Amino acid sequence: MNGDFVICADESASGQRLDVVVSSLIPSCSRSIAASLILHGKITVQDNVKKPGYRVKYGDKISGTIPDPEPVRYLPEPIELNVLHEDADIIVINKPPGIVVHPAPGHYSGTLVNALLYHCPDLPGIGGEIRPGIVHRLDKDTSGVLVVAKNDASLTSLAYQFRERKIRKKYLALVHGSMEQDSGSIAFPIGRHPSDRKKMSVLTRKPRMAETAWEVAERFETATLIRIDLKTGRTHQIRVHCAAIRHPVAGDLVYGGRLKSSEKSKVKESASDGLRSAKRQMLHAWRIRFNHPGTKKTIEFEAPVPDDMAELISELKKLKSFP
Repeated sequence: MNGDFVICADESASGQRLDVVVSSLIPSCSRSIAASLILHGKITVQDNVKKPGYRVKYGDKISGTIPDPEPVRYLPEPIELNVLHEDADIIVINKPPGIVVHPAPGHYSGTLVNALLYHCPDLPGIGGEIRPGIVHRLDKDTSGVLVVAKNDASLTSLAYQFRERKIRKKYLALVHGSMEQDSGSIAFPIGRHPSDRKKMSVLTRKPRMAETAWEVAERFETATLIRIDLKTGRTHQIRVHCAAIRHPVAGDLVYGGRLKSSEKSKVKESASDGLRSAKRQMLHAWRIRFNHPGTKKTIEFEAPVPDDMAELISELKKLKSFP
C-alpha cells in the first residue's frame, strides 16, 4: 500500500516504537523506510513530528504518506550470481567474498544490488524505491548465504522474522589460537567504538545486548574452526566478540586478526604464512533457516565453504601430523 494513510493506535501498539508500529501495519513500508519518513516529517503523530523511537500511546493518530516507488538509482550489471534458490517471493544467494551488498560511497557499482537488478529485471517497487529487498547484509569480505525479498509481502515477512529473532543463522569462523572449551557463549554488549566511529566495540557508550553461541568444529595447531549460532544480529558481532575473548577471526585486520609472534614458533613457516596471508576475514555465513514468506513452511539453505577458506583449512589439517 502506497499513498496516504491514517492509523489509530490500539492497545497492541501501545508502548511500541513508532517505526515498528508503522512497518508492522503497512506491508509496503519497512522499518528503515518508516524511520526515514518519520525523521523527515512525512509520518506524524497527532500531526506532530516525532522521532522513530517515540513510544506510541493508545489512541494516537498516526498519519502520513508512503511514496510511490522512485526510478531505480542503481544500474543493473551482468555480475554472475551463485543462486541457491529462487521463486516468485525470494532469491537465496551464496555471496562470494569481496563483493559489497548494497551501493554506498566508494561502491556505487559492482555490488550485489547491481547484480540482482540485472538478474531480476521485472523486480517490483519495494519500500518506496525500485530496488531488491535487502533484508540483511554481510560484510564485503564475509562470504555465504543471503536471502533477498522479491516483493513487498516477502520483505515484510522476512523483516518481521529478523526483528523477532525467528530466523536462525549459523556461521563458520576460523579463529586464532586454541579455544579453551569445546563450546560456549559470548554475551558482551556491542555498540560504536568510543573513538573510531567506523568500528564496533564491547567498550561503548551506547551498548546493545549481543549474544554469540559457538562450538568447536575442528582444532589445528594455532587455530580453531568454530560453528557459530547468532542469537542477536549486531553489526560486526562475530568479529567483535571473537576479538574480545582474544581469539580474533583469522585475516580480520580491523579487529586484530593478525598472527601473534608467540604463535609463529608452534608451526612450520608455511602455516604461519597461511594464516597471515589470508586476504580477508575467514568468516562464512554457512546456513540460514526461516519460514518461507509465501508457503509459511520452514526452509533451510546451506552455502558451501568458499575456495580460499577451504584451502586454508586444508593446509592447517596437514600440519596436524607435524611433531
